[in-house]
Amino acid sequence: MELRERLAAVNEDMLFADGFDEALIGMAQSAGKATVALYDMDLCVTILEERDGMDAEEALEYLYFNVVNSYMGENTPMFATMFPKEIHGKQEGN
Repeated sequence: MELRERLAAVNEDMLFADGFDEALIGMAQSAGKATVALYDMDLCVTILEERDGMDAEEALEYLYFNVVNSYMGENTPMFATMFPKEIHGKQEGN
């Protein structure tokens, strides 16, 4: 079963960002809220660069304006910015 189908089994009303299936990394949960699809923001940028020929700045602007900030109710997907493992747990100045 593909990831999108597995997620829809958790929340049948879950919404997905069209054209960004390769950036779909899982789901996000929070108390009292619907479980929603979770996308990797960097992978979304890469998709726009490779698929649509955008540069990184154009891709980010497009994503924020047309995708990330498009609220479609409680089942709207979330977008995560991933940090390299090297910086986990390190405080600024160390």
